Amino acid sequence: MFKPKAAFSGFSVHDIDKAEAFYSQTLGLKVERGGGGGLDVHLPGGSQLYIYPKPDHQPATYTILNFEVADIDEAVDELARRGVRFEHYSGEMSTDDKGIARGLAQNRGPNIAWFKDPAGNILAVLQTTA
Repeated sequence: MFKPKAAFSGFSVHDIDKAEAFYSQTLGLKVERGGGGGLDVHLPGGSQLYIYPKPDHQPATYTILNFEVADIDEAVDELARRGVRFEHYSGEMSTDDKGIARGLAQNRGPNIAWFKDPAGNILAVLQTTA
């Protein structure tokens, strides 16, 4: 019978040192060097993820990690001060000048803002309630 004792997610980057600096210093997460030359990243809420080096890394073309926040404007402003650049999209999920898609105002999902890590993987901050 399948009875896992835990679960975690993982993804690759091309430069593990840049990833370590970004996830620990820029995002302020607890990061430890793990087995296989990767990083164990401790996420809010007690879960973890594993970031591993891959020389032929191809960035994910979809959101691989979401951070839920109480106030998206505050989170975007703080991350921007730390050097994070937010993506800007047009169309169904168009973003404002700050890079925030305001779905809550239209009953179309969370307020969300996307950004990339140094390896080009897409991450997001999102606010699910007003």
